[in-house]
Amino acid sequence: MKLLNLSKKIFLFLASLLFFTQLLSEESVNIWTKVNSNKKINSVKKNDVSLNKKKESKININSRKTNNIEINSNNLEINKNLISGLYDPNEKNLTLDMWVNSEGTRVKDTIERINKIKLSSFAEEIFLDTLLTISNLPDRNMTNEEFTDYKIDWLIVNKKDKLINLFLNKNKNFPSKDKILKYLVDKNIAKANINDACEQTSFINSNIKNLYLEQFKVICLINKNKKNEAQLLLDLLREQKLSNNFFDNKINYLLGVNPTVDQKIDDTNLLNFYLSSITVPDFNYTPDDKTSTKIWEYLSSANLINIENFNDENKVKELEIAANKNNLEKAFILEIYKNIKFDFDDFLNIDKIYQTLDPVNARALVYQKTLISDNVETQLKYLFLLKDLFKKDNLANVFKEYLSQKLKILDATKIPLEYETIVAENIIYEKENRLGKIKYSDKNYHTSKAVRYYVEKKLTKKNTEKELYKVYKKLKKNKKYKISLKDAILLESLHNDGLSIPKEINYEEVSKNNLPPAELSNLIKNNEIGLALLKIVELVGEDELEDLDSQTVYFINHLLGKAGLIKLRNKILITVLPDRTEI
Repeated sequence: MKLLNLSKKIFLFLASLLFFTQLLSEESVNIWTKVNSNKKINSVKKNDVSLNKKKESKININSRKTNNIEINSNNLEINKNLISGLYDPNEKNLTLDMWVNSEGTRVKDTIERINKIKLSSFAEEIFLDTLLTISNLPDRNMTNEEFTDYKIDWLIVNKKDKLINLFLNKNKNFPSKDKILKYLVDKNIAKANINDACEQTSFINSNIKNLYLEQFKVICLINKNKKNEAQLLLDLLREQKLSNNFFDNKINYLLGVNPTVDQKIDDTNLLNFYLSSITVPDFNYTPDDKTSTKIWEYLSSANLINIENFNDENKVKELEIAANKNNLEKAFILEIYKNIKFDFDDFLNIDKIYQTLDPVNARALVYQKTLISDNVETQLKYLFLLKDLFKKDNLANVFKEYLSQKLKILDATKIPLEYETIVAENIIYEKENRLGKIKYSDKNYHTSKAVRYYVEKKLTKKNTEKELYKVYKKLKKNKKYKISLKDAILLESLHNDGLSIPKEINYEEVSKNNLPPAELSNLIKNNEIGLALLKIVELVGEDELEDLDSQTVYFINHLLGKAGLIKLRNKILITVLPDRTEI
């Protein structure tokens, strides 16, 4: 009996334990159910987004004080709405929720308009900082795949190779990863850097299903003399019906399975063209104006264009057109010109002879004349004649960079007076955004030593207030002095940063008359920081920061201050406010 009672007690204990275990399990499920329901509430109550996101992602974020943001791989994997990027939000003074309150269609439309603009370095910097900062998705109407595509496509179109490689290395798995890999593979093949191209295949994993990359991987394995592995991968592609007769024939030849190979040259893509070039004996390909840029580049890089065969004027014209469209290295055209034969008398009577020749030979003769001339005036004469000959046939793009380089290296003291203006007009200068040394002055608030608070960063608030009071007393004596927009930019920034401004300085009146557009202000009020920054990028467009009018600079600065984007605001302050010496 005692044993029976003991058995009952044990049974009751185990049953109770099982009951409580199930109860705890159910409570655990309910907890996650609540979290999911909170997400639904978040979509309605946008004002609570930041708070809820903190709880869900367990990432410490403060919209004003972002110094304590902690992002690690575990946290990122928890939140599936977190989009791939390069920058920690804290690094750019942004937050994870900068897109959350925005509607995806508006974001997409704005990015598509920006894509049509050639951005200035200032606008591009803001654009990249905004687009490449790790953050959560817009609230609706945009998927992770769509947003990632916008980033990748812009980087590829604008050939931001360093950023592309950083993006690839920093983000393990992301949508359209195969697009980046294909771009890098093609870029290196086009430069005939096959080993570098093969290095990109190390990023290919089981998540990437891309026939182009898998086929290239077979070629790389053969290139590394890993033929057995190449054969296994080829067999796998065949089983999956991802191969074709052209590819099989070429690979079997490279593997040594077939002693011969067909003579077919496939130029439908760069991979097939490369495969053709390394398998077809006595490879000979004649490009034309429809040949893709990548194939032109590969032909040039791999020395597969035979200059000696270009006695045909029409063939050279096709190459000139290709170079003018940036499909072919422009130096290649000049190399062709250099190899065209002329008699000594042609150079003696060049002014008459070139006019009797066809356009290609005329340009070639004049180009060679510039090379053998040792007199600056003679060089200039024929350089500008050659420019006119290119321009006449709508081929100016072929020659303008070369002309600029030649003009830059000429001895300026030997340039005749009549050529000075035209020489200056044809030199291409790359704009350098270097800033000269600051010159402080008490003639304005924005040029005073109060600016040192932002320039030197070590100046205390107390000392800054003293500097400001000094200039105030001096300017107060000038009854005609009026506060400018640049003054208002400085004074408003100092006030927002907690510094005391003399009450008699009435900068608010100037501010009221130059407020930003209502649309931009509303975006900041709604905490749509990402979209607001895109709108600013669209507004600035091709203009550099130094070229913007004071009103535009004021309201951009005003908006950044309201948004708490102090780092970006301060960069603008130290760029546009102080007087500087010329570099």
